[in-house]
Amino acid sequence: MRAFTALALASVAVLVVPTTTAAATAPAAALAVPDISLTNTKAHLQQFQSIATANGGNRRSTSAGYTASVAYVSNRLTAAGFTVTRQNCTSGCTSGAGPNVIADWPGGGDPNSVYLFGAHLDGVSAGPGINDNASGSATLLEIALTLAATNPSLTSRVRFAFWTDEEQGLNGSRFYANTLPSTERAKIKAYFNFDMVGSTNGGYFINRITSVPGQTLKAYYDSIGVQTEENTEGAGRSDDAPFNAIGIQTSGVAAGASRAKTAAQVAKWGGTQSAFDPCYHRACDTYPSNISDTVLNRAGDAAAYALWTLATGTPATVVWSDTFETATGWTVNPAGTDTATTGQWERGVPQATNSSGPKQLAATISGTNDLVTGRLAGASAGDYDIDGGTTSVRSPAIALPATGPLTLKLSWYLAHGSNATSADFFRVSVVHNGGTTALFTQLGSATNRDAAWASGSWSLTGYAGQSVRILVEAADAATASLVEAAVDDVVITQG
Repeated sequence: MRAFTALALASVAVLVVPTTTAAATAPAAALAVPDISLTNTKAHLQQFQSIATANGGNRRSTSAGYTASVAYVSNRLTAAGFTVTRQNCTSGCTSGAGPNVIADWPGGGDPNSVYLFGAHLDGVSAGPGINDNASGSATLLEIALTLAATNPSLTSRVRFAFWTDEEQGLNGSRFYANTLPSTERAKIKAYFNFDMVGSTNGGYFINRITSVPGQTLKAYYDSIGVQTEENTEGAGRSDDAPFNAIGIQTSGVAAGASRAKTAAQVAKWGGTQSAFDPCYHRACDTYPSNISDTVLNRAGDAAAYALWTLATGTPATVVWSDTFETATGWTVNPAGTDTATTGQWERGVPQATNSSGPKQLAATISGTNDLVTGRLAGASAGDYDIDGGTTSVRSPAIALPATGPLTLKLSWYLAHGSNATSADFFRVSVVHNGGTTALFTQLGSATNRDAAWASGSWSLTGYAGQSVRILVEAADAATASLVEAAVDDVVITQG
């Protein structure tokens, strides 16, 4: 994990991804989760230690130690049957930094649904970087090799990424995230990050613990009776941050860095009131002395639980879907209370607008139509954006089956200029027998936010057996500002 800086603090302030406290949903027939071999994971750690020892004592992104680490990971993954790409970071990385390693498993699954698991492969120049972050890389590598060896039936695609130049500013993951086309971004349903997962005085931290992917990780720790906490120390300081910034749901596991364990945490997890990792960014970050086998083993099994729960098993059954290529009965201003004077929701072919970056996208997720706030471009970007208040649109009635799990998924974006405020918003709600419940709200802010497709998913299992409608709202609700929103490919699944 990179050291804390003011830049890291700024990263925290721009998290913009969907968050929900709803329980994570899984395929109806998710396959049994294999045990991730601690012995094999430790063997990878020994390899990374040997690589550092043979190459000047470190695995910094610009070093021979990093090059050798890339070769080790790439060769093991290629031999196991992965499609492996070494992605050169051509902008934003330290001069001379080695590549990202991206590995796709060709074992099937929905190509439009991808779960991405990542860890930074580089370390600092002070030492071998074993806990930070050979621990995450070794864990990720062993999970990938276990996936290849067991070759389960997949409902989604699975991708592994080993990032370069994290210690210099999250540069490798940011390059990957920022160069993803919008259609590829929308395919990534969640990103899981593993950074410092073997701290010797470790805790059990989950990034964005209330998100859908975070709840999946928490479910594993709950099952073994281990209490978890939100990873506040690592917020904005590791490779999940660039994915948060482009609207992809994220979570991950960490065991703590230089922050001292509190008395309450000692009572909960054991250890001492001292740094979670006493060798953070120091020469003593070596194998085996700076690794907790117990903490490391649990992190690997938690990651495997998330992968097998979310990406394996029998494909879910589609209950209802809409790509907006034909009219299916959505109603604009269903309650008669909308106040927007322009930019009302409509189904149609959107025209691109630009104001300090893209604000309305001509590219949809599928087909040529989407649901958009004023599809025309006009002479300037602000001609047909939302003005004057709120615009809403509601789906036709949808009969949900009596049994779950039931999941709502859709692609969306909210874009606005730097004159927006937190009174501006995009919201998805479910209208049910007991009223209307908000599933997700994205607020505006006084920063420029470009249009980029993101995906969200929320549990509807609590409404099983009911007739429901999906309500989508967007607003320019304060001072006049440039606000646009869109929705595409709405689907409800069972299983």
